[in-house]
Amino acid sequence: MTALARPLAITLGDPAGIGPEVILGAWTRLRAAGEAPPAFVVGGPALLRACAEALGIDCPIVPIADPAEALFACGAGLPVMAGLDGALTPGRPSPEGARLALASLQWGMKFALSGVAAGVVTAPVSKAELAAVGWDYPGQTEFLAEACARPYRDAVMMLAGPSLRTVPLTVHVALAEVPGLISQGLILHKARIVAEGLRRDFGIPAPRLAVAALNPHAGEGGKFGEEDAAVIAPAVEALRAEGIDAVGPVPGDALFTPRARATYDAALCMYHDQALIPLKALEFDEGVNVTLGLPLIRTSPDHGTAFDIAGQGKADPGAMAAAIRMAAAMAAARGKAGA
Repeated sequence: MTALARPLAITLGDPAGIGPEVILGAWTRLRAAGEAPPAFVVGGPALLRACAEALGIDCPIVPIADPAEALFACGAGLPVMAGLDGALTPGRPSPEGARLALASLQWGMKFALSGVAAGVVTAPVSKAELAAVGWDYPGQTEFLAEACARPYRDAVMMLAGPSLRTVPLTVHVALAEVPGLISQGLILHKARIVAEGLRRDFGIPAPRLAVAALNPHAGEGGKFGEEDAAVIAPAVEALRAEGIDAVGPVPGDALFTPRARATYDAALCMYHDQALIPLKALEFDEGVNVTLGLPLIRTSPDHGTAFDIAGQGKADPGAMAAAIRMAAAMAAARGKAGA
């Protein structure tokens, strides 16, 4: 068990998705392994109890009135904040469920920002369902940035698993827009945040970064595009001049081989799928979405709501367990560094 002075806050996610069951499954798995850190779920005691009963998950629910109670209550079961609850509706998303997911996320953020919680682990939400109740963000990462009073570009998404960490420099945009969005400034800004995050939150004193090429064969001397030579290579040189151990542009088809992965601590990728395909292929059941560049710790399982299998006992809690475990390790690393 990771020793933390403050508990982690775990948000519910959409109650119609697999969030409730993977929270229960992850907590049960971590407790059995002796790896459960102090933590609490932000709302849903009746909902989670109903989910545990429906799926036969042996996870006692311990309602609490204050996050500090989680430090003691976690010995008896899964601490859950009372006062915020709703109905268990697996596979049937609704406005009520979306509002519950949003309220849990908002309170989880408040607990983390105020220092009551050591960090926040967010269960999956549906952007479409949230949009229907007034949500106006591309994703939870952008919401977190605004809640922290930081520009969106400071919230850097990193996907992390046991053998690979990747960072998409552009995220939810059309592929045709990517070449126009890639700039030396963007690469430098995000690479600095990633390097600092690896030092502060992962205890890597001298992070090694690999920067992916945009085009096949890194442009093949301009034959397949000019961006690699004109934009990416100069940015890598500038990073090296700052003392950051960076290499690139590395052709995408060579970047993720076992031998290549051993040479860097994180790969900076030019677009969404370049980063997420290898991570999900290699680490799907243990992939964690980590937000770097913000004053708080935030992790999330690297999967969605999976409405189609919710409530059927098919969801693997491995990624949620990994997200909780990683948030606890990051909080411990910050504590050692005095951050």
